[in-house]
Amino acid sequence: MSERQNIEWKQSWHDDYLKWVCGFANAIGGTIYIGKDDKGNVVDLPDHQKLLEDIPNKIRNTMGIICDINLQQEAGKKLIEIKVNPYSVPVSFRGRYYYRTGSTKMELTGVELNEFLLKKAGKTWDDVVEEGASIKDIDEASIAKFISDSQEKSRIPITKGLSVLQILEKLQLTEGKKLKRAAILLFGKNPGKFYPNVEVRIGRFGEDATDLRFQEVIEGNLIQMLDEVQTQLHHKFLIRPVDFVGMQRVEKDAYPLAALREMLLNALVHRTYMGAHIQLRVFDDRLSIWNEGLLPHGLSLDDLKKEHNSRPRNPKIAKACFMAGYIETWGRGTLKIINACKEAGLPEPEIREMNGGIEITLFSRLVEEAQKGTQRDVPTTQVTTQVTTQVTTQVRNLLEVFEGTHNRQELQEKLGLANREHFRKAYLQPAIDLEFVALTIPEKPKSSKQRYILTERGKNVLSQ
Repeated sequence: MSERQNIEWKQSWHDDYLKWVCGFANAIGGTIYIGKDDKGNVVDLPDHQKLLEDIPNKIRNTMGIICDINLQQEAGKKLIEIKVNPYSVPVSFRGRYYYRTGSTKMELTGVELNEFLLKKAGKTWDDVVEEGASIKDIDEASIAKFISDSQEKSRIPITKGLSVLQILEKLQLTEGKKLKRAAILLFGKNPGKFYPNVEVRIGRFGEDATDLRFQEVIEGNLIQMLDEVQTQLHHKFLIRPVDFVGMQRVEKDAYPLAALREMLLNALVHRTYMGAHIQLRVFDDRLSIWNEGLLPHGLSLDDLKKEHNSRPRNPKIAKACFMAGYIETWGRGTLKIINACKEAGLPEPEIREMNGGIEITLFSRLVEEAQKGTQRDVPTTQVTTQVTTQVTTQVRNLLEVFEGTHNRQELQEKLGLANREHFRKAYLQPAIDLEFVALTIPEKPKSSKQRYILTERGKNVLSQ
């Protein structure tokens, strides 16, 4: 018998091992052997008789539970077996809660403790009533869009003629006339009034995370954010590679739409809403999305890359999204992301646990080409053309307003932009970095007489 998730070996007894008992009781149960070393060898217990009396009393007095304590013998040596059953109610040791996960014991605090206590009470965070909310806090337009979106899958019962409250009742988002947290997150006029950090932050970065060029903060309910994040992402943040079919210019999506949508839905449905906001980072060669909340116990990162059961952190939100046709309930979200990238000819996405949450990263075609070494076989002029055609909407808009030379203020006015810093980070600097725009006084970039002119490279982009 080897040491594993539900078996622990201890050479001698220490009262600190009561934490292990607590951890097993709060998880799936387990067995502790006192009198075995780390290799599983029996070392004998000269005080076994006293321990047989002391250990059950200490367990009962400190935690209020009962465990089976048995004296065993191997190779003529005595050892004690402590069998801990799983408990349906939370078990604490001296006011603290412990949980056995894998082969380690962890103390539950903060968000994890809150979710653990709710789970033991048969609840999840999104299933709790929000006492301060009323039906006036619900946005009817969001419900109307939700119902409209659901028509394709026909998963929602007939709602014609029903009031907003009755619709929420059918979605199991109420308790009596009180609204559950899931109702506020899905359809609330202002979810941030009740819960901080109900938002998605999108940042455009350069080579690394220290080089933030510009950002947007998307707030609202889940129905609103699902659409607005995708709109902002495609209009402001993503480069659209250009190809040609004959003489016709064709813009391609940098990343598969199906993968991006599924990543966003995963984050919105599975995040911990008591924690940090969702963070979406866009780099030149990759895009990542992070949400707080680790995988459920018993589910690994490798499991996400194959068929696995659905275990949503927020089942009320997940069920509503399923009824609208946004997601399935078979644990296929990550598989859809992986398959969408494969079909688009992109590298396999990276999924990892970091900073108390889950991050999924998509890699662009430039990474795929670099990995395969194909760029070495492409003529320099062709590579240059490919790079210059990867232009953001903001940069292209800037190039199109040039008529000779201009100062910064003239360019901002032509674009209708009031924020100087946003103009610099999102429009002017990227165009300069790509050598589409040049400075008339390059040796004095901050000169008050500085003007800007379109380069030949910039003109070539406009002519394509």
